[in-house]
Amino acid sequence: MVDGVAIIGCGLIGQKRARALGHRRLLSVFDVDAVRAQLLASAHPGAHVASDLETAVGATGVGLVIVATTNDALVPAAMAAVERGRHVLLEKPGARSTDELRPLIDAARRAGVVVKVGFNHRFHPAFQKAREIFDSGALGPLMYIRARYGHGGRLGYEREWRADPRVAGGGEMLDQGVHLIDLSRWFAGDFVDVDGSVETCFWNMAVEDNGFAHLRTASGQVAWLHASCTEWKNLFSFEIFGRDGKLQIDGLGGSYGVERLTHYRMLPQMGPPETTSWEYPGEDRSWHVEFDHFIDCVACGREPSGTLEDALAALEIVETLYRNTERRQSASRSEVAR
Repeated sequence: MVDGVAIIGCGLIGQKRARALGHRRLLSVFDVDAVRAQLLASAHPGAHVASDLETAVGATGVGLVIVATTNDALVPAAMAAVERGRHVLLEKPGARSTDELRPLIDAARRAGVVVKVGFNHRFHPAFQKAREIFDSGALGPLMYIRARYGHGGRLGYEREWRADPRVAGGGEMLDQGVHLIDLSRWFAGDFVDVDGSVETCFWNMAVEDNGFAHLRTASGQVAWLHASCTEWKNLFSFEIFGRDGKLQIDGLGGSYGVERLTHYRMLPQMGPPETTSWEYPGEDRSWHVEFDHFIDCVACGREPSGTLEDALAALEIVETLYRNTERRQSASRSEVAR
């Protein structure tokens, strides 16, 4: 396997991905901001700053491409890599819309390459442990999921690229919300009923700053999700409720607080549950673990955890929330006009 790496998009996430490469060689980088590309390349001896996207993904020795651009450039960059026969680690949400993503799915199938979407939250240690407990059957049948994810923005947030629908494709539900949707699908499976809304409560921008989702599987399990950039104090909380117990993940490290998993096990006599907790302080290693998983999938030719189809399913849910909100707003405007 050719294991040289190209990184397209050299901002914060591209830098995190570069630090997670392990012994793999970073050979080529490209960013529309040449200074940013040069800074990343200078930290990795032997890395070359490419003059354009095609040169970066086509560089000799490159077999793997990491795409960490703004949302509008995700599919074009990934498509260029796939058409060169490169395996791709593509940042979430994968695309601005399902219409953008579907041609990439078709192209990856034709090329026979592995394309993994960067749902790194699956690879946080608390979620890895939670999945182990969940798969053991210790929770009993799943009843529902409740999750919140939010930050507080910053001065000028409404002027950044995430606030521009032409670049981002949507707001907070498309940004942090897709992580909540993906994690919920990881535990509960596909959702067949989608309700909820997106709202712009505080920031003066053309995309939502809050998203509220009520999702239901065919067999009746529910996920209630809230993604927000008006949280003020960064917050992450994900709870998985079974008939025999509950798993709760709080924090993601850094400004979100120490990552912690708590297992609440119901006792036969009920009352206060038996409680076991695990804490995961220190550096966020999810980026490293996810990249190693991606490499293993490429080497073995197996499907990764976090596929293009997973991204498509998450985008379909977000788009349904957008359509639901637009219908309600249109109905409200019509009522006022009368």
